[in-house]
Amino acid sequence: MRPRWPRRVFAQVLLVQLLIITGVTGLAAGLFLAPLGAQLDDQAERRALAIAQATAAQPAMADALLTERPTPQGPVQAAAERIRLATGASYVVIVDARGTRYSHPSPARIGEQVSSDPGTALSGQEWKGIAQGTLGRSARGKVPLRDAEGAVVGAVSVGIAYDNVHALLVHAVPGILLYAGAALGAGALAALAVSRRLRKRTRGIELTEISALLDEREAMLHGIREGVVALDRRGRVRLVNDEAQRLLGLGPDATGQPLDSVLPPGRTTDVLAGRVTGTDLLTVRDGRVLVANRMDTADGGTVATLRDRTELEQLRRELDGTRGLTDALRAQDHEHANRLHTLIGLLELGLYEEAAEFLAEVTGAHRATAEQVAERVHDPLVGALLVGKSAVAAERGVALRVSPRTRLPDRVVDPRDLVTVLGNLVDNALDAAAGRTGGEPFVEVELRTVGAALVVHVADNGPGVPAADRERVFADGWSTKQSPPHRRRGLGLSLVRRLAERYGGSARASERDGGGAVFTVELPEAVRSLEGVK
Repeated sequence: MRPRWPRRVFAQVLLVQLLIITGVTGLAAGLFLAPLGAQLDDQAERRALAIAQATAAQPAMADALLTERPTPQGPVQAAAERIRLATGASYVVIVDARGTRYSHPSPARIGEQVSSDPGTALSGQEWKGIAQGTLGRSARGKVPLRDAEGAVVGAVSVGIAYDNVHALLVHAVPGILLYAGAALGAGALAALAVSRRLRKRTRGIELTEISALLDEREAMLHGIREGVVALDRRGRVRLVNDEAQRLLGLGPDATGQPLDSVLPPGRTTDVLAGRVTGTDLLTVRDGRVLVANRMDTADGGTVATLRDRTELEQLRRELDGTRGLTDALRAQDHEHANRLHTLIGLLELGLYEEAAEFLAEVTGAHRATAEQVAERVHDPLVGALLVGKSAVAAERGVALRVSPRTRLPDRVVDPRDLVTVLGNLVDNALDAAAGRTGGEPFVEVELRTVGAALVVHVADNGPGVPAADRERVFADGWSTKQSPPHRRRGLGLSLVRRLAERYGGSARASERDGGGAVFTVELPEAVRSLEGVK
């Protein structure tokens, strides 16, 4: 039956690592044992040759070989046996020039011809090697036996049983295997530790699931309509999807580079880098209004998401403008109805002169307000907004003034943005002034240009804004008034600041001399130059 491959990641890694460690350990042991036998053979051969050389070096040995006969009781046999027992050799055989044995471990073989060829030693050369003889396989050494004049008179052959060499090899194997087993055990423990860490890091997910998760992640990241930017702990871009590239204007080569090097300095970079903290942070990039959120990761990095709210903000501004005009029309309708009722009553009472005076007074006041606005504000949308807000203010008992310093040409880059800014500021100022208990409540509007920049001042004599709240009033969702159930409060001033920042300008609140508040908005490059007007 074919063995079943484990499915869990850590089990597969552990098994593969154990197989690799076992293979490497076995290979290392084999590579070590392979030359060990040859080394032991060589050592045995050298030992046999050394014993033979020491035997042949004894001076009395050559004389006894020349003067004595080959007998078991002869001096050559006695000396050879003494050497054999002292060195542990298997045999020490001494032969004369004719190959006749003068010594042998078996005395019965003395006087016989040697079984192996002594020709090499009798020719004056030494020899060592492994050979088969009457005593079995052995490591042998053969040297010539010389007399006092140096003439070769015989040979000395020494053998060490090969079983002894094999026993040394077998004796060395357990130690080698012990070390190999220890290395295998240490490797197994290391593999187990690595596998456990891998299982912890992968949270027990299988290999097939990891592959599927990666495919799903790629499809999700490049398919969603939200921008995703991932940064490592050093602030380098680790991942950026297609939508983030489009929203931020990044190229595919942004991955791996520091965020500060791929994005210019500004609020967008500060929000993504975490230098500005919070949730649903608004920022503007290349004319797009983006909502950013960040979340830190376990490795010290961060993931930021970006949502494009440009179209929503445009619709919102248009809705604010429409709502302002609707309020103005409603107020005018209510005011005209009251005036008509008054005029009809005067006519029914026969007070014709009083009716004429009332009509002239109302018409003159309305005409004066419209003429005053038209004289100082040349943009039709902004002028219509101020005339409409005047009617709303009159209904609420607040005087809406246009400052004598107001001068607005008809060269505004985007009048809708100015309508949104001015409408929100006037609405807030009317709310503040209408709550005044003593004196005449009023709101004063000043619009003036400084080069290509447009400066908007809206002042009221209401209760003012405390110094501690002058920054918080521009926060999204912050308001001192109770929100109605159908819509959120705290969006008007937030929208004003974002529009100002979109132009590279600012919005701030301060205290008015004499009491009340002054809101100042600066919009650089909001007015076209004369060269650009045809």
